[in-house]
Amino acid sequence: MGATAIYYRSPNSKNLIDAMNRPLTDLDFMTLSKYVRHIPDLFESLGFEANERVNALYGLRRQIYVDPKNGRHVDIFVDKLTFCHEVDLSRRLSLNSVTLTLADLLLEKMQIVKIGEKDVRDTIIFLREHELSDQDDETINMDYIAKLLADDWGFCYTVTTNLKKTRDYATTFMILSLEDRRLVESRIDKLIDKIEREHKSMKWRMRAKAGTKIKWYNDPEDVENREAT
Repeated sequence: MGATAIYYRSPNSKNLIDAMNRPLTDLDFMTLSKYVRHIPDLFESLGFEANERVNALYGLRRQIYVDPKNGRHVDIFVDKLTFCHEVDLSRRLSLNSVTLTLADLLLEKMQIVKIGEKDVRDTIIFLREHELSDQDDETINMDYIAKLLADDWGFCYTVTTNLKKTRDYATTFMILSLEDRRLVESRIDKLIDKIEREHKSMKWRMRAKAGTKIKWYNDPEDVENREAT
């Protein structure tokens, strides 16, 4: 998951990625609960040290490992990505053998409520590289994204807000050519239009009435610094 996966799936953007000079020290992974018992032995064999407190408290849904030699930090989520919004990926991990699907990689970035510049830049590179369609594999599945968001107003609001921020940032992202910037903008507009036109569930419409007057997202859990209770 994360930037490492986005860069891996964007081989035609290597020069642009190099120009951003963004070091990758954090590695994010997703696995299924049936494989949890194999994680400690795997990362120990790779020279990583377990965060014993975090793994003891949260190990069935999240584990953390650190490579003291190279300074790499590994965060492993189990079945679900639980951050500002929860995404159940347990039935989608088999769709690609190396990374999350392109649609899920995009949602991973766009679900961050307080999105940072590095995540916006990653998303721009990603959207420049990949076309939109209504299927997975080597394209971003708009149909999946739109249907998922049509049942969750808060998630939908966060994603569309961040897509608009990304579109605005793309207009000034000068490491891209004018043609590339326009391509990214057009793909974002196409995706937003698809999301907005998708029929919304009753749950979505009821929650939309309250809007942002009620908190619509979860505060990301800082499991590494949280005091044990």
